Amino acid sequence: MIIAAHTLGCKLNFAETSAIVHRFVEAGHTLVDFHQKADLYIVNTCTVTAVAEKKCRTAIRQAIALNPEAQVAVVGCFAQNNAAQISRIKGVTYILGNENKHRLYEIVTGIEDYSEQPSTQPVSFEPAFSSGDRTRVFFKIQDGCDYFCTYCAIPFARGRSRSATIDETLAAAHRIAATGAKEVVLTGVNTGTFGQNNGESLIDLLRKLDCIDGILRYRISSIEPNLLTDDIIDFVASSRAFLPHFHIPLQAGSDRVLSLMHRRYTIADYAAKIDLIRSKMPDACIAADIMAGFNGETETEFVQVCRYVESLPISYLHVFTYSERPNTAALRLGEKIPVAVRREHSRELHRISDEKRKSFVESQIGLTRPVLWESTCHSGSMQGWTDNYIRVQRPFESSAVNTVSSIKLDTNNIVDNFSVEN
Repeated sequence: MIIAAHTLGCKLNFAETSAIVHRFVEAGHTLVDFHQKADLYIVNTCTVTAVAEKKCRTAIRQAIALNPEAQVAVVGCFAQNNAAQISRIKGVTYILGNENKHRLYEIVTGIEDYSEQPSTQPVSFEPAFSSGDRTRVFFKIQDGCDYFCTYCAIPFARGRSRSATIDETLAAAHRIAATGAKEVVLTGVNTGTFGQNNGESLIDLLRKLDCIDGILRYRISSIEPNLLTDDIIDFVASSRAFLPHFHIPLQAGSDRVLSLMHRRYTIADYAAKIDLIRSKMPDACIAADIMAGFNGETETEFVQVCRYVESLPISYLHVFTYSERPNTAALRLGEKIPVAVRREHSRELHRISDEKRKSFVESQIGLTRPVLWESTCHSGSMQGWTDNYIRVQRPFESSAVNTVSSIKLDTNNIVDNFSVEN
């Protein structure tokens, strides 16, 4: 059987798609690019915004158009929350939510019967990691969320927070090390809650991961500011392999709006966390998620948000335009901001982000940073990422692929374009 897969959304989805595909490949089936003709198309979906859902529908229809005779499996968060909508697309064969998507191989091959039950609340957990890139791996260490922020549909799609034990997670990490990958990105829905269902903690996992031979670098993909403890910051600052790169969701720059969102910190708490990181790791890359156009945010508050974000010593923003999600509490909150205004606010936040990114990158010129070199070749050059997440280039040399070496940053070897797309 020839299979093809397409992943939308977060790094967690990429790890899970790889785990699903691996079942087919290890059984002798052939994996091809999603834009090629295949017998089975797998679309792993996202439901975080209306735009994400539109991209999911487009990908499904692309698969059907590529081979109308193929089987099409739609799995993941959009399948979990919107099965009825997907079922109206002629040509979809399987719809599997997050609890059942890892059964896809057994269903397609007839080992198990197909029962369309995407609404089953996800409760199981297995570590998963991406494959196909021997340089960098996305490693799923946690799933689900108990926070129920008022704008977010992910707890309905992913279920409650859960993870494997530290020992089980370490066993998966040793399998990653055996692949030869040198950098691991730790992913989850609410990564900071790792281990809480087992009486364990994220900091204990990080300390043990740091001791695994063969893995040279770790990044923590995203962690809530109230869960990014001083112990974790101190550990990253002194660890062997954890990099000075943090992704810390902010979402709003107003205490009133944060309260409407049911976030668990204040803007003062957030600023203190950023200042602590800067005191320990002055050259760290710090990214922040922020939402444009949330219900009830006034124009005066938006101006305050912009001034607050400009005052933070962060490196760039991930800007998300607010999108109404079914069944979320935000639908009952405040005055709805017109879509045109949301987009205007998003453009302004992107402008601030570009200035932040440019300033951060320019602050690193003249410094020497370690780089993990990738296999891709661009017009005779190879590229890689510094420890603090700046993309650089050098003349291609095959022996340098998947190795770490230091480079002095200058305007000729930096290829960062200062813009973060969302």
